[in-house]
Amino acid sequence: MTPLYLASGSPRRRELLTQIGIPFTPLSASVDETPLPGEAAPTYVERLARAKASAGLTTLQPLDASTPVAVLGADTAVVLDGRILGKPVDREDALAMLAALSGRDHQVLTAVAVADHQRCLSVCVASDVRFGPISNAQAQAYWASGEPQDKAGAYAIQGLGAVFVQRIEGSYSAVVGLPLSETAELLAQFAIPCWQLSSAR
Repeated sequence: MTPLYLASGSPRRRELLTQIGIPFTPLSASVDETPLPGEAAPTYVERLARAKASAGLTTLQPLDASTPVAVLGADTAVVLDGRILGKPVDREDALAMLAALSGRDHQVLTAVAVADHQRCLSVCVASDVRFGPISNAQAQAYWASGEPQDKAGAYAIQGLGAVFVQRIEGSYSAVVGLPLSETAELLAQFAIPCWQLSSAR
């Protein structure tokens, strides 16, 4: 069985991998997340996912290259009118993002990449999310909860921010941070099956 390393500090991605019964070892992989000039959002998230997987693999380089090992990297972006909404820098930035998303459709892109010593495979999954109206009072109360501070687009669909979501078309788990069906298909190509953990049901 090929051991899997997760190059992400996201507790959501850890929970999602555990949900489908895949054991893994978390590791730290720091990459520059600055978009390139004129870079399209799908290209951006896939580039970052591949960079994180490759960076994670580099930290394991002391391992013999013949030793089977795989590293998963992922990146999620909230996109509105072609503009990438990253993590808010402060309260005002978060409130501005929520105001922009209020009553509108936006897209959530999540890319996943899996790398070993021979190859790096990746996929980008797009989901459409519709928000209901968000009042300024709601946005301020949501910011005060602390949840939006480290979330792309200043919200978490799996948390308190779920009340804003009227409709979703696409992969719910991708909006959370990891498209499980596509991730399982990628991992299978590296001899990493789902449902390994005895706690999986």
